[in-house]
Amino acid sequence: MNHRDTVCIAALCAAPFGAAAQAQSAPAAATSMIGASQIFGLFAGTLFVLAVIAGIAWLLKRFNPSGYGNSGVLRVVAGTAVGQRERVVVVEIGASWLVLGVAAGGVNLLQQMPRAEMPATTGTAGANAQPTAAFASWLKQVMDKRNAK
Repeated sequence: MNHRDTVCIAALCAAPFGAAAQAQSAPAAATSMIGASQIFGLFAGTLFVLAVIAGIAWLLKRFNPSGYGNSGVLRVVAGTAVGQRERVVVVEIGASWLVLGVAAGGVNLLQQMPRAEMPATTGTAGANAQPTAAFASWLKQVMDKRNAK
């Protein structure tokens, strides 16, 4: 056998495989085309799934199942902004109050004290001025102590 015979035999052996590959790729190319109805169906299905997720979230928020949300162990008593992103918050846990400094970087305990009764407010500015001034002076003392450390 010479070189030309070997090439002819190789070509004859490979011919059926090449024809089969072309025959298989033609229907695959025709079926891989996505029609407008398939795109619409995909889009409608995605919107439906998103609507179901939004509906479940709304139901959970609306009906607030037991054990979800406010459990009664932890309660925010008061809070005030002391900067653009900083707040001082009084949180009640059991029989004690925690005064917390809340900032973008984290939460810091400023003071821990026994639970006290909230002063009764009458709705007038004069009645609210005294507790606010007392809290402001107390907060200034706590902050000065903390900065001194």
